[in-house]
Amino acid sequence: MAASSRAQVLDLYRAMLRESKHFNSYNYRTYAIRRIRDAFRENKNIEDPVEIQTLVNKAKRDLGIIRRQVHIGQLYLTEKLIIENQEKPRT
Repeated sequence: MAASSRAQVLDLYRAMLRESKHFNSYNYRTYAIRRIRDAFRENKNIEDPVEIQTLVNKAKRDLGIIRRQVHIGQLYLTEKLIIENQEKPRT
């Protein structure tokens, strides 16, 4: 993989993770983060430049979808789950 291609993929990976952390719903947030990590790990050994570019284009479309879903999720707020409201133990 070329250095510029590698940098582009890493930037895309970070952007997808960063956007996924904005999901209000705990379940959507953890699913998106887990799915992004799994997909990038699954494809980390790809060497074919054409296939890499195809995957990058798909990831860019997915990033757009994540951004739209985060925005829509912010329109319809829900209560936090019990797992999200845990306080840190006092020491």
